[in-house]
Amino acid sequence: MAHPNAVGVDNTFRRKFDREEYLQRAREREEQEEARKSKSKGPPVQRKPLKHRDFEVDLESRLGKTQVVTPIAPLSQQAGYYCSVCECVVKDSANYLDHINGKKHQRALGMSMRVERASLQQVQERFEVLKKRKDPGSFSEQDFDERILKQQQEEEEKKRQRRERKKEKKREKAVEEEPEVEDPDVAEMMGFGGFRSSKK
Repeated sequence: MAHPNAVGVDNTFRRKFDREEYLQRAREREEQEEARKSKSKGPPVQRKPLKHRDFEVDLESRLGKTQVVTPIAPLSQQAGYYCSVCECVVKDSANYLDHINGKKHQRALGMSMRVERASLQQVQERFEVLKKRKDPGSFSEQDFDERILKQQQEEEEKKRQRRERKKEKKREKAVEEEPEVEDPDVAEMMGFGGFRSSKK
């Protein structure tokens, strides 16, 4: 039999869910996700095509130098090559070149990994610029002939000097090997045991 005072008391200890409240929360969550997706699905980022590097890559400035490395030093002063665009340190020159030519670094600079296709007009203009840059009077066949003659003369001079040095060495060697002494007393004083005469 049921207790008469138990009409308004919930003694089941079960959790009761308010369906209306949870449906409202689900709708709000879906709206937020759609808003986030619509932001990310905006127009794709237009990146510039790859460009030629307008500066020289410095790989040899710290070559052969000693550097004290501490763990608390800022990244730009640590051992290796520092990339200021990506804020990272690369330990050797080969990896540094791979990094600055790589996708991550180029994207940070705002470039895609695609190369701009050149038109015929651009190629012709580039050829014209290179022709103008080249000095037309810098080389001729006469200059080439003169350079060949000069080189041949230098080689002949070197050969002549070598021959003279060889002859000089042969003369010195011959003098050292057979000293000629006329007087036997002088030969004894110089340390020669026997008497040698230059006449036979």
